[in-house]
Amino acid sequence: MTYCVALRLTEGLVFLADTRTNAGVDRIATFGKMKVVEQAGERVIVTMTAGNLAITQSVMNRLAEGVELDGETHTLKSVPNLFHAARLVGAAMRAVYATDGAALAAQDISFEASIAIGGQVKGERQRLFQVYAAGNFIEATDDTPFFQLGEHKYGKPILDRVVNKTTTIDEAIKLALISMDSTLRSNLSVGLPLDLVIYRNDTFKVALQKRIDSEDPSFRVIRERWGSALREAFKSLPQPDWT
Repeated sequence: MTYCVALRLTEGLVFLADTRTNAGVDRIATFGKMKVVEQAGERVIVTMTAGNLAITQSVMNRLAEGVELDGETHTLKSVPNLFHAARLVGAAMRAVYATDGAALAAQDISFEASIAIGGQVKGERQRLFQVYAAGNFIEATDDTPFFQLGEHKYGKPILDRVVNKTTTIDEAIKLALISMDSTLRSNLSVGLPLDLVIYRNDTFKVALQKRIDSEDPSFRVIRERWGSALREAFKSLPQPDWT
């Protein structure tokens, strides 16, 4: 399984993904699920993948080689804007389904994949999309400024309670890490290390790209203090009168 979270904020974009993949309890491996296309001063486009690893790797390879869109072949390095980038990912998804969908169905394997893609191309605002297995997609808005891929339920409550478009990048990093920690604690199919990418609006360069492992001191402090704060908050709650 997978857990990825992406936040589109006034200050910029935050992307966080785990690296665990598994096909059974004795077939666990580490694969990076995040890719960054950076052309300094011109564009930054970040993708995160979830679902069947063979499908998502095939989609990403097609995107690297070039996918036909509106009669022209494009990669994420050449699309004119993020809307076209999302369309290109959708076209690649449909191309993989056309090639492999019937064979997967014959083996009773569902075509499961989703991809988050966000960033900024010079001349337009920053944008964030989530592309589904059918190749269709939705865009993050001021009302819903984040997307989650994969095992999302454990890490969603903190995001629902706190995140809004004015959340700062620094706050968003902590929120993404807390959301990830909640998932790590509750689902063994999500695992370290983590990949983090930060993009600040209108800079057209990656502000931070970092891999976080279990020994990372900042992540350890956040995990420990968040757990302690939750326990203290629980203890301080008043007892219901009717008990």
